[in-house]
Amino acid sequence: MPANAPTVSAADVRNAATLIRGSVIRTPLVYSPTFSRLAGAEIYMKLENLQVTGSFKIRGATFKIMSERDRIGSGGVVAASAGNHAQGVALAASRAGFRSTIVMPEWASISKQEATRGYGGEVVLAGRSIADSISVAQELAAKGRAFIHPYDDPAIIAGQGTTALEILEDLPDADLIAVPVGGGGLISGIAVAAKDARPDIRVVGVQAGACPSALMSLKAGRRVNVEPERSIADGITVKQLGEINFRIIQELIDEIVLVEEDRIAEAVLTLLERKKIFAEGAGAVPVAALLAGALPIRPGRKAVLVISGGNMDSPVLDRVLRKGLSRGGRIMRFSVCLEDVPGSLASLLSLIADAKANVLQIYHNRGGAEMSIHQSRVDLEIETRNFDHIAEVSEALKAAGYRFELRPPGPGTACAV
Repeated sequence: MPANAPTVSAADVRNAATLIRGSVIRTPLVYSPTFSRLAGAEIYMKLENLQVTGSFKIRGATFKIMSERDRIGSGGVVAASAGNHAQGVALAASRAGFRSTIVMPEWASISKQEATRGYGGEVVLAGRSIADSISVAQELAAKGRAFIHPYDDPAIIAGQGTTALEILEDLPDADLIAVPVGGGGLISGIAVAAKDARPDIRVVGVQAGACPSALMSLKAGRRVNVEPERSIADGITVKQLGEINFRIIQELIDEIVLVEEDRIAEAVLTLLERKKIFAEGAGAVPVAALLAGALPIRPGRKAVLVISGGNMDSPVLDRVLRKGLSRGGRIMRFSVCLEDVPGSLASLLSLIADAKANVLQIYHNRGGAEMSIHQSRVDLEIETRNFDHIAEVSEALKAAGYRFELRPPGPGTACAV
């Protein structure tokens, strides 16, 4: 490492904690009997989704602005983000009395744009990726604004690291902390603080399989640029780790694990149903890793899952919940052919009711070119308890003589014969 390279120390994190105290929420650490039974260990969750802006990002943004306010001129600050960092910077700047300009990629959701404006930020839509938006933000910074990087900045890292200080105050004998990884700001700060206090504690990063930039970089021994696939954990689909973050991760992180989309959806649903915790996809990845058996937790030990955020658009939430329900056998979708005579649909619905399933959606199609003129097709989506219940409904349909076809989400299919 070059002698003049920026570094982050545990003292920096402690200084950040002192400076931001009272400006950010000291989020709770809660024990989960459900996850503890599943893991055979004591599982706790650090609920950063309960921050004012719905994410841990307010920590780093607040420390950055408060610690460097004397260097911020009349142009205020500028940042680039698709959501959580945008809101954190906008709120922290407003509280400190500064203007903020937030460059968001063109695909940033309307709700996150409006939330950022609601916190006082001026939103500029530019770029097809976060990297593009960062480039635009840096151009604006050259015109007199103070640039606040989302993760590759010592002050940002130190601010995010205050999360670990709270964890270890509440659970001094924690054995493992599982942290979502995108650009690396949160896990870098947590690792610096946690390893200083407890050198034997394990810090494990969790990434979406759709964008394994941290894992690939560790394997390559250098920062790797990964083209991300679309993911419901969009908050951590960052193409490349920050430079400072990569050095800290190389030195201090014990392991990086990956989770796939189905598991992330299952985690969001499980948190909502079992724990009444609303987490975005990126915030739920530590739970997804637990459900997948990917976390290296030894029986009887104590592990903390950092739920890093809870900002998810309603349309995305609907898709995520449906994916999670489907994975758990909680939704059955099928097409069935009926004779187009009075009472045929009523008989089918009666059978479904007798099987103790609940109709969620129904589409009755009489005009399909692939059907006989005497037939109609009904596409149904019904609520079921599990895969055994789906099998029971299927057997009941077969026993009653119905011709049907199970189908995945999507357009209706032709009737099976």
